[in-house]
Amino acid sequence: MKFLRTWMIPLLILMLIWPVAGTRNNAAAATAGDIQIYLDGVLLPSDSAPYIKAAENVTMVPLRVISEGLGAQAEWSPASKSATIRKDGNLLVLGIGQKKAQVNGNSVPLEVSVENKAGRTMAPLRFVSEQLGLVVDWNQKTKTISLTSSDAVIVEPPVTEPPTESANPVEPVPPTTNDELRGAWISTVSNLDWPSKASYGKEETQKAEYIKLLDDLQGMGMNAVFVQVRPSGDAIYPSKLVPWSTFLTGTAGKDPGYDPLQFLIEETHRRGMEFHAWFNPFRASTGSDASKLPANHVAKQHPDWIVKFGGKLYINPGIPAAREHVIDAIMEVVKGYDIDGVHLDDYFYPTGETSSSKFNDDTTYKSYNANKISNKGDWRRDNINEFVRDLGHSVRQADPSISYGISPFGVWRNKASDVTGSDTKASISAYDSTYADVRTWIRNGWIDYVTPQLYWSLTRKEVRYDILADWWAGEVRGTSVKLYIGHAPYKLATPEIGWGNAQEIINQLEYNRTIPEISGSIFFSAKDLRRNPLGLIPLLQSYYSAN
Repeated sequence: MKFLRTWMIPLLILMLIWPVAGTRNNAAAATAGDIQIYLDGVLLPSDSAPYIKAAENVTMVPLRVISEGLGAQAEWSPASKSATIRKDGNLLVLGIGQKKAQVNGNSVPLEVSVENKAGRTMAPLRFVSEQLGLVVDWNQKTKTISLTSSDAVIVEPPVTEPPTESANPVEPVPPTTNDELRGAWISTVSNLDWPSKASYGKEETQKAEYIKLLDDLQGMGMNAVFVQVRPSGDAIYPSKLVPWSTFLTGTAGKDPGYDPLQFLIEETHRRGMEFHAWFNPFRASTGSDASKLPANHVAKQHPDWIVKFGGKLYINPGIPAAREHVIDAIMEVVKGYDIDGVHLDDYFYPTGETSSSKFNDDTTYKSYNANKISNKGDWRRDNINEFVRDLGHSVRQADPSISYGISPFGVWRNKASDVTGSDTKASISAYDSTYADVRTWIRNGWIDYVTPQLYWSLTRKEVRYDILADWWAGEVRGTSVKLYIGHAPYKLATPEIGWGNAQEIINQLEYNRTIPEISGSIFFSAKDLRRNPLGLIPLLQSYYSAN
């Protein structure tokens, strides 16, 4: 799934004026040159190292590098000794020696002003905004700051090492006696969940890490895993079509010396758990420099298929041959491995387009529009519909026992945009932002299940969990499509409304039980389950043991 979405400006403001929350003592221990900053799992490069101002315990970061990483326009005025940042109609001004920043004309207090150091303009990280639902994590051990957006469809913060011991070691919960699915997403992109960076090139270490991961998940009551086997136009298995993933060895295209996927499947099945192969369909690279990719990478072999947007490379879904390439890569796994399911995240068209920043597919729209669709949005949805339909047909032809499903953004459409949509006020929607017409997939039976990412609490009134669960249940009612719910343990202990107690997850599970159409849950992600946020693990164990 696991990843940069729509909160570009809030992230920019956050990075400039919000110190790492709750880490004042630990952050002070970091030394200059040690700190790395990640945005939605992607390292933000810097030619000037971030540092800590010891007296205030505030992290300072290079303004220009951060701004460029977010696609903003940044200008430094020597005359006024101030930095001006513009992005999508927003304006931010910070001046040297000034204790307040101007944000769209409003004064926002700063603990530390911007400053020049070694010819670089450095800015503090400080801003508090619960409404944004943004998360800033400081990892003292690895000296990394992970910035993630709560409304990202799939958030992928980096982790260099998984826990060596379970957060709450116990005997496994007894196997479920019904058909309820209890799954966890396992991201390989940016080494989020497995394997760790410390295991690069170490086959036995990677195997031991996965065994421990399964021990922990099964101990919580999980009976299925959804493992990201295609993180980014690559593979964690020997492929004839795409290169080896960099997240196995640290080097893209390098053979790890064994078949990780075969091991993962065998180890999962050995303990009676389901293994679903999770594919990121159209993300070609988490970076924008194709020259660093292996020769057999799609961005090298078919540069005409690639669109650069938001600092990443995407395979253009509007090109039929490009869609077929993605299907062929997925079918390589379907035909070669004993998997229980094919699972897609929602990387179709990227969100975050503005009038000045577009996903450049105008030429494709003119060249590949056999159906003469006059509306570009409808054309994009038609491209994704064809992909979803054709992939499902291929999977069922090869092995009808394999379950095929997709995990879209949790809001199909708001009622304000479509009277048949949910009574929500989400800033983006699956239909309008990623061009995923999930309703069409369900009604045509192109998928076996759908897992909407309902990453909000029961008390977040704009996007209330129960309202959305009810809406999705209505969509699958009377069809052959199963409904699983995507849950967000990663939000526990964050400032967003409703996530101050681990009971929130249990309350959601209990609500699910009142809706006959809901057949199970999947949690994002394994890492966040294992860290036992707010004591979640014993609550899950108790809940699943009793049900």
